[in-house]
Amino acid sequence: MLIDRVGRVGNSIDVVGYLGRLGLRELAGAPPSAAGLSALHRAHAERVPYEGLAVWLGETTTVEPAESVERILRGRGGYCFHLNGAFAALLDALGYAVTRHFGGVQGNATRPAGANGNHVVLTVAGLPDEDAPDGEWLVDLGMGDGLHAPLPLVAGDHRQGPFRYALRTSAAEPGGWRFDHDPRGSFLGMDFRAEAVGMPAFAEMHRHLTTSPESGFVQVLVVARRDAGGADILRGRTLTRIGEDSRRTTVESADDYFAVLAELFGIPLGELDSSGRAALWRRVSAAHDEWRRQQDAA
Repeated sequence: MLIDRVGRVGNSIDVVGYLGRLGLRELAGAPPSAAGLSALHRAHAERVPYEGLAVWLGETTTVEPAESVERILRGRGGYCFHLNGAFAALLDALGYAVTRHFGGVQGNATRPAGANGNHVVLTVAGLPDEDAPDGEWLVDLGMGDGLHAPLPLVAGDHRQGPFRYALRTSAAEPGGWRFDHDPRGSFLGMDFRAEAVGMPAFAEMHRHLTTSPESGFVQVLVVARRDAGGADILRGRTLTRIGEDSRRTTVESADDYFAVLAELFGIPLGELDSSGRAALWRRVSAAHDEWRRQQDAA
């Protein structure tokens, strides 16, 4: 069993507005259930994008869940600290037994496994069903092309749509868990510790990830969205669909780029005027061209 949950946030967020953003206002006041958790997770994965736009637009963000919720209500998303932080606040307000954990995503085999704090992970307890006899679930909306629905916290192989995952005890974090991504995914895997942790534990890593030239969020603008059939990922100007109909294209113009953001990822960026859009396109294109030069050199 994983240990005690982190404390409630209660009415500090707009629960009804959040549920409206997910298209699930009918769940307001509903008792916690495995079916309800799954519906919330699926809707969040499909409607709230994983995105690092704040870094590229010069916006300052924190790991404070209420702030992340407000950004989501304005039609934006975020990365793991924002998405999982906000979702934990929603689940807690709805009465779910949610716990935050110290985690770490392993991008590739050259990086060591283990929880280095670059990821916050959620688990939910007390919801037994035939897939999760002990009632524990891995809940994670912050892995981009990761989970579409909660995963039973049970060791073994699991499948969601076209993706195959594995859960096992972590070799790097005693008492913790290891999530192995599908080989087609954008990262290798993720470890997390059993102990509960609060969001302030991630503040320094958030500062690093959003400001350091070494951070992937600073180097490349990434937007992703998961659905039942796979995942869409926009890295710079490269748009990839992973699923049964996998494909990869290059976005060639600013008009097409902002159309993809609006129509595929649900981010119209109405707050940006023409000069702001032109500036963002220049930055994205310059980073993309530099990446292509590095690829050609390699």
